[in-house]
Amino acid sequence: MKTRFQTGMENLNLIDGTIGGNVITSLEDIAPDIGKYIVEFAFGDIYSREILSLQEREIITLTSLLTSGGCENQLKVHINASLNVGISKEKIIETFIHCIPYVGFPKVLNAVFVAKEIFAEI
Repeated sequence: MKTRFQTGMENLNLIDGTIGGNVITSLEDIAPDIGKYIVEFAFGDIYSREILSLQEREIITLTSLLTSGGCENQLKVHINASLNVGISKEKIIETFIHCIPYVGFPKVLNAVFVAKEIFAEI
């Protein structure tokens, strides 16, 4: 039987590729417990639930980060994750556009510019 951490790492690697692992590694010297919580709870418990697909989960994550504002670094990770699970660039941008009436142009523009940066790298 797998531990929550093992399940979480499998999901993290599947969804985020090396980028997610890099985030966890970057926490090792300052806040390793936060990395463990992310792996075990978010990716071990939440992402393992069966009702939503990985694509649906990533769209929800993108809109949650966009709505929160100030989460550009996390948006970078999850835009990459969205692409990694098969969400098109066009669908990512359309998801952001759909948020304009609810959160306004500034937060959407921030997310679009993060996406532009990520799209240019691939």
